[in-house]
Amino acid sequence: MEIIGTQPISLDTAIELAYRNNEELRIALFQLERSRSGLRAEQAQLYPTVDLSGGLQTASQPTFTEGLDESLTSLTGRVRTDYDLGLSGERAARIRAAEEQVRLAELQVEQTRADLRLNTINDYYAVQQAIEQIRINQAFLDEAERNLRDTELREEVGVGTRFDVLRADVQVANARQTLTQATSQREITQRQLARRLNVPPSINITTLAVDIAGTWPLSLEESIVLAYQNRSELEQFLVQRDLNEAQRQATLAAVRPNLGLFAQYELQSLLNPPARFDNSTDDGFSLGVQLSWRLFDGGATAARAAQSETDIQIAESQFESTRNDIRTQVEEAYYTLLANQENINTASVAVNQAREALELANLRFNAGVGTQLDVLSATSELTQAQGNLVSAVLDYNRALARLQRSVSNLAEPSDIDIPL
Repeated sequence: MEIIGTQPISLDTAIELAYRNNEELRIALFQLERSRSGLRAEQAQLYPTVDLSGGLQTASQPTFTEGLDESLTSLTGRVRTDYDLGLSGERAARIRAAEEQVRLAELQVEQTRADLRLNTINDYYAVQQAIEQIRINQAFLDEAERNLRDTELREEVGVGTRFDVLRADVQVANARQTLTQATSQREITQRQLARRLNVPPSINITTLAVDIAGTWPLSLEESIVLAYQNRSELEQFLVQRDLNEAQRQATLAAVRPNLGLFAQYELQSLLNPPARFDNSTDDGFSLGVQLSWRLFDGGATAARAAQSETDIQIAESQFESTRNDIRTQVEEAYYTLLANQENINTASVAVNQAREALELANLRFNAGVGTQLDVLSATSELTQAQGNLVSAVLDYNRALARLQRSVSNLAEPSDIDIPL
């Protein structure tokens, strides 16, 4: 997916570009693949190992002939297979720990995707707000310039004053400065969004018109319950607890008895046997059982196991703390959403009233019963009301996005293709 030149993109397109291009998500996906490779390495312990070794050796030994040494060259080879029966439980514990590592990486991908989605939405709304501020300030500047021209004409025909012209001129200057600041803010937000999407900085990203993003159908209690069920951050601590338990079992396996089977075939052959040797080749096959048991290690295993037990307690405490934080996040987003929903209604009424007030102020001023101050005030109030409406809509959309993030449950990371 590519953006060529300057063109508006939808919010869904921006999110899709972020999923495809963002470096943080790509790193999380690579870490997931790394964890899966680690699991495959641990699962390989379920199979026996086969080793092949060999050597070529030349040695000299004295002969019965005085003053002469005889050189002997021997070729050796050995094939050995070993299989751990898993009596100590270390193998099973390491595999279980690797499985938990994979799950942690999957949850990290899910969390990274959810955070990336929210950050992209906020960056997109920031661009929208900057563009709308330019539109509003440009309209205010146009109105101020029109008022300045009318005021100058009134001064020329003798029905206006120099004071009115100066005030109108100051209003135009202030409007131009505000427009310049809004233009600068648009450039900044566009660069931030382009950085989030990881697209070339030469591309000017614009957005669609501001509109209400949607509604939230759940109550506060339902939202909190859904967040408890779906948030990957909570499951991460549960998985971390299970990982620590698996690591504790793997540590304790160091002082448990372990049993293994082995089979070996060994071949030794003399390449230049002396005449006194009837047989130059010797081979043999062996099969056996090996038992290993560390009876004392100075308490090191017990100390490392105690560390894992402490890590389990830490994960459980972090789970409770994060659970309370998630509840607070849901509540804040929910109440902010309701407040901005009311603000949208209030700001919409205020815009209509301010527009009507400006029309009346112009009519009164043109009829000679109003003052220029009334027109300037009405113009400024309309600009403020329009800005308040845009802010209310975008704040509502941001609160909706935060609420969606608070109860997020994205697609399974295992279904995500890793970009190369």
